[in-house]
Amino acid sequence: MMRNKGNLVSATCLAVFGVYVISVASKLAYVSEVGPGPGFFPLWLGIGLVSFAACLIFASLASPANQDKADPITWKTTGRALAGWLALMLAIALLGRLGFALSFVLLTIFFIVALDRRPVLLAVGVGVGLAVAFQLIFVTALDVSLPTGFWGF
Repeated sequence: MMRNKGNLVSATCLAVFGVYVISVASKLAYVSEVGPGPGFFPLWLGIGLVSFAACLIFASLASPANQDKADPITWKTTGRALAGWLALMLAIALLGRLGFALSFVLLTIFFIVALDRRPVLLAVGVGVGLAVAFQLIFVTALDVSLPTGFWGF
């Protein structure tokens, strides 16, 4: 009685990947002398992936039977997904030149403006706010270095 086969397959793949991340992270040290160890973040990331996969499996099994017919896959939605992946790959490629902050802000602006069709000012605010939050959390609080651009951030 599969209700939403696409979500069920995606959730299963996500759960398998989450279990793999947990198994690899469990071989790393959870804590170190100065704080979280190299296995801390991957372990919790894997736990989060498995948890979200379980929620998606539950939601796909609990959804009405006619939901798949209401949202057919089109070239437009596929193109938007591919554009998102390409933008992510471009942002990763630009990390070394532009730094984390600027490449993350540009990626966020692209996602919000081009894919979600929201105002540019909102996208800039969200992108800058998230970049500042990442900077404060990782660089300031956790003393983890992020890639910097030619201007130092």
